Amino acid sequence: MNNGTVRTSLLQLEKLVVEFPVAQHRKVHAVSEVSIEIHQGETLGLVGESGCGKSSLARAIMQIPAPTSGKVRLGDMDLTQLHGNQLKKLRSHFQMIFQDPVSSLNPTRAVGESIAMPLRSMGGITATERVRRTREIMTAVGLDPEQHYGQRPGQLSGGQCQRAGIARALITNPKLLVCDEPVSSLDVSVQAQILNLLRDIKTEYGLTMLFIAHDLAVVKNICDRVAVMYLGRIGEIAPCEEIFVAPAHPYTKALMDAVPHPDPGYPVTDIGILPGERPSPLAPPSGCSFHTRCPCAQARCALEQPELRKLTNGHSVACHYPLWR
Repeated sequence: MNNGTVRTSLLQLEKLVVEFPVAQHRKVHAVSEVSIEIHQGETLGLVGESGCGKSSLARAIMQIPAPTSGKVRLGDMDLTQLHGNQLKKLRSHFQMIFQDPVSSLNPTRAVGESIAMPLRSMGGITATERVRRTREIMTAVGLDPEQHYGQRPGQLSGGQCQRAGIARALITNPKLLVCDEPVSSLDVSVQAQILNLLRDIKTEYGLTMLFIAHDLAVVKNICDRVAVMYLGRIGEIAPCEEIFVAPAHPYTKALMDAVPHPDPGYPVTDIGILPGERPSPLAPPSGCSFHTRCPCAQARCALEQPELRKLTNGHSVACHYPLWR
């Protein structure tokens, strides 16, 4: 993606915080002061362990629910300042593909009706036009309108349900597509089909995408840049081809080292296994959230939260002692 030209930011997150109250006046710190931007036309991957806050971040972007604090700017509009009909009118510009393709569709509603529902919510579109556009978008994502329009989600495979979810997201012609682990619940062979479809529609529809995943191989195949998340914070952001070759954050390196190698003769090591347990988001550690498990941690790490800082053009890390400088 980086061709030396200045790129426009479509989405900007500024000090985004997401907290959920629990018993005894305690809070789950799901997302802690995350500031990132996604450039127009790019796919930004967001990776990290389960429970690190990826889905909470995605839902905060979509305002379901709105974040505890911080800003979500889509173009020149701050979504956190919009409510009711104002937000409803803008929703056609940003859509989401959910992790579980089957449960994201209404089981009692025909698939074609579910895909058309965003058009019904927008209003001002005739029933005939809704049907025409729905059948058109179903064909574009590889569904047969004649066969699948009137079927219920339970009659479709997981891959077909995800295609329906993609069609529903595309039907409003959005600028931004938030994909929350869209292939994690699918068979490997179906995953490849859905990834190829997402690549194709990104080009065809001129989309900007946030692609959330825990599978690094998936991210490597579809993303332009990668942001690494740990316990609600961003630890590193870099171009995809660079972060896989030269990770700067110890946690990013541990993620890379933990990926199984396809060569059975490759020496088995334990370098991807981190000591200890991931801290609870109910009581995150002081200083750097990763210092309790970091092999490079020093006294400063327990005292000071590192800020995300630039190492090279396009490569930033939140670490006091990165693996390279």
